[in-house]
Amino acid sequence: MKNEPTLEEIEDYDNNESPAKRKTVKIVIIICLVVGAILATLKYNYNTNNDYVGTPEKPGINTTKNF
Repeated sequence: MKNEPTLEEIEDYDNNESPAKRKTVKIVIIICLVVGAILATLKYNYNTNNDYVGTPEKPGINTTKNF
């Protein structure tokens, strides 16, 4: 137990991390948000439903409003 570091000796404890490590974490978070936004935009713009098999006579869905 004598070789175990105390909490104060650990670099990341109590906001003692280095500025480079803090910058790296911020960059990773920003990259993840940007990639997520790009994927969400692509999914929203190119989401097509090709499973529709209805016809104008039998659309297969109820198009009347119930309110």
